[in-house]
Amino acid sequence: MTKNGNILTRRYNSPCGDLLLGSLGDRLCLCNWVEEKHPGRVSGRLQAFFGCSFEEAFSDVTSEAARQLDEYFRKERKTFDIPLLFAGTEFQVKVWKGLLEIPYGQTVSYGGLASSLGVPRAVRAVANANAANAISIFVPCHRVIGSGGTLTGYGGGIEAKRFLLELENVAVL
Repeated sequence: MTKNGNILTRRYNSPCGDLLLGSLGDRLCLCNWVEEKHPGRVSGRLQAFFGCSFEEAFSDVTSEAARQLDEYFRKERKTFDIPLLFAGTEFQVKVWKGLLEIPYGQTVSYGGLASSLGVPRAVRAVANANAANAISIFVPCHRVIGSGGTLTGYGGGIEAKRFLLELENVAVL
């Protein structure tokens, strides 16, 4: 991709961990955990994909994202309507768009997600794409669980995933 300016970032203090929000142009491209499982992986991929750097600065998009997150954490919002900008392969984007179809308060297994996307044998590839999601919460990768209903890997940690699912009134093991 060509250079489109910097990704404007700001910190957001959520009840289950600090997030880094980022926008490029008029769309949200980043909502990632400050304390993440694989530090630097998401930010490095975004910078390479878009050919730009991070700049700490507020934007209308990150301010609106923070406002919508506040509402979500107060249980006043179940869906988000912020414009998103994905940075990934065609397959990854397909998976991320599939995540957007999982309703608030519901979960799906990795196998179930793969089947719903028409690739039932690609469970591992779907799981890897899910793990590469750079727009956590807005693209609800926390709603994907293990086949036995167990909580499995999450960029913000299992406790953050548990918190988000309990916030949405999902019974977790």
